[in-house]
Amino acid sequence: MNEQATAFKPSLRLFDAMMIVAGSMIGSGIFIVSTDIVRNVGSAGWLILVWVITGLMTVMAAVSYGEMSGMFPRAGGQYVFLREAFSPLAGFLYGWSSFTVIQTATIAAVGVAFSRFTAYLIPEVGENVFLFSIGNFHISAAQILAIASIVFLTYTNTRGIKGGKIVQTTFTSIKLLSLFGLIILGFLLVKHSFWNENWQTGLNAVQLEKVNGSFVKNGNWFPISGTILIGAIAASMVGSLFSSDAWNNVTFIAAEIKNPKRNIGLSLFLGTLIVSIIYITTNLMYLNALPLDQIAFPGGDRVAVAASNAIFGHYGAAIIAVMIMISTFGCNNGLILAGARVYYTMAKDGLFFKKAATLNKKAVPAWALWAQAIVASILCLSGGYNDLLDMIAFVVVIFYVLTIIGIFVLRKTKPNIERPYKAFAYPFLPALYIIMGSVFCVFLVFFKPLYTLWGLGIVLAGIPVYYITIRNQKKNK
Repeated sequence: MNEQATAFKPSLRLFDAMMIVAGSMIGSGIFIVSTDIVRNVGSAGWLILVWVITGLMTVMAAVSYGEMSGMFPRAGGQYVFLREAFSPLAGFLYGWSSFTVIQTATIAAVGVAFSRFTAYLIPEVGENVFLFSIGNFHISAAQILAIASIVFLTYTNTRGIKGGKIVQTTFTSIKLLSLFGLIILGFLLVKHSFWNENWQTGLNAVQLEKVNGSFVKNGNWFPISGTILIGAIAASMVGSLFSSDAWNNVTFIAAEIKNPKRNIGLSLFLGTLIVSIIYITTNLMYLNALPLDQIAFPGGDRVAVAASNAIFGHYGAAIIAVMIMISTFGCNNGLILAGARVYYTMAKDGLFFKKAATLNKKAVPAWALWAQAIVASILCLSGGYNDLLDMIAFVVVIFYVLTIIGIFVLRKTKPNIERPYKAFAYPFLPALYIIMGSVFCVFLVFFKPLYTLWGLGIVLAGIPVYYITIRNQKKNK
């Protein structure tokens, strides 16, 4: 293998990096999760506030990461940040969690959403079309389609960064323009505006009745306040944070970005700001196009389809289905492209499978890409969309909080390293994110314990794996 094939090629510009940030963030969540938010907090004011809080947290975290990306512009991103700030164990636990939960389960969830909305146009690939069954275990056509899309995008990315860049830029541009168009037309074309009616609810927080942990359609609404309200906000933010996640993926591919010390931090800020504004205005459009009870219970729990039907009539479902297919396909391309770089860097440190540390002739970590695809495909078969969300959101925010604590640590332990960017409004904004993220995680454990504790268990399971890996590493020297 020649020298070119043993090192990453810096070929991505600022615009390409920004498209990876925005494209990895926008998947299916914005088209779906507002339904669950309204069921939890029950008013127009709180629906928008949940998205505003999420947007603030996301931008705060992104500008804080800008400092670390300038200090360590290397492949691996967050893995490298945690390793440098704390220890190799902290970095390993992030990489382990990324491989077992964060990156792979996100890819799986987005793949499932892609197939779910493809079934609007092609019913034969729906979730109720079972191809294989053993007892209560079923494999549906939708799951096979989700896996097929992951395999296809993985193959595309093994052919080199250029192909992945073209897919990312094309699909992200289309979905940004489509979302802008949907927002504008949602105010111009609806026959009846529910704006004034919905805003009469203000900030009067109410929650829909639950039975056995599930919301009851047409059930009673109960006023909530205090810790119950904070818990409801935390539960609501599972979906909004998932919808706003994966912005940090651009840090994984630092070695392939031109002028990374400048362009990574700038792309993080611009990408997260643009997407946060789009998300908030999309929800304002929902409030204009639909009554609040239809946002809470749209047909098939797909609020964007209901809004699109109100805008475009009977063509609405097909229009949204195509938008979400484009959105999720482009989102998964960004996730797949970036995620494998973490495992590559771990393998270089001797903390992952040795073959993951190799690049193919196209200068991409093909073995790591395929390993990621296998785990994501298995997760496509293992659970539903909402179950995956609870597990991902909890683990992701834990590591975001730890990484931002790392900024404080590195200011003390490595004060002389060049910092092309410094965390905005340090120490106030980073500290505020740490507090908000910690409160979110604590309340999520209390209000959604099943999958959040599973997520925590997977993270902690990485500790013995790390020490076994280190022991084997020493034996082989």
